[in-house]
Amino acid sequence: MKISGNEIKHGMLIEHKNDLWEVLKTHHVKPGKGGAFNQVEMKSVNRGTKLNERFRSSDTVEKASLDEINFNFLYEDDLEYYFINQKSFEQINVKKEIVGKKGKFLKENLEVKIIFYEEKPISIELPKQINSKIESTDVALKGQTVSSSYKPAVLDNGIKIQVPPFIENGDEIVVDTRTIEYVKKN
Repeated sequence: MKISGNEIKHGMLIEHKNDLWEVLKTHHVKPGKGGAFNQVEMKSVNRGTKLNERFRSSDTVEKASLDEINFNFLYEDDLEYYFINQKSFEQINVKKEIVGKKGKFLKENLEVKIIFYEEKPISIELPKQINSKIESTDVALKGQTVSSSYKPAVLDNGIKIQVPPFIENGDEIVVDTRTIEYVKKN
């Protein structure tokens, strides 16, 4: 689908210069002289390189058409994660580089959305919140104000986050997977 240069927004995937780009930042500029333009910072999905580009409203770009399909996590090996579609029982594997740090949150049977571009997986989307267990955390110091002080903790999957002082070793908590932050105690 073609869109004009001023319609490009943060988070979009666009096709530009024979590559697929994820839009990281956009900034509309209206200089005193000349026409307005959209300054766009993008990252190549395939190569990982960044690009800053100016798009005028008269320029058009192709918005990438993506498919989102629900899969359940099965297992992992040294290089890939394996998923199954519960409707068709089709199994697919996704390279660990594509999943990134999110892979540490994957547990057996966890339902995720896998985003495909031209039938090739390009990213996964976890549920917004996931339950985790505190592996280790520091002891809270008496007299600390609860509202402003957080302490470091390590989750059962090895991820380090900040938690409130009343959280102790072995507690079940809810973690926001988008920001990797503490939400609440279970």
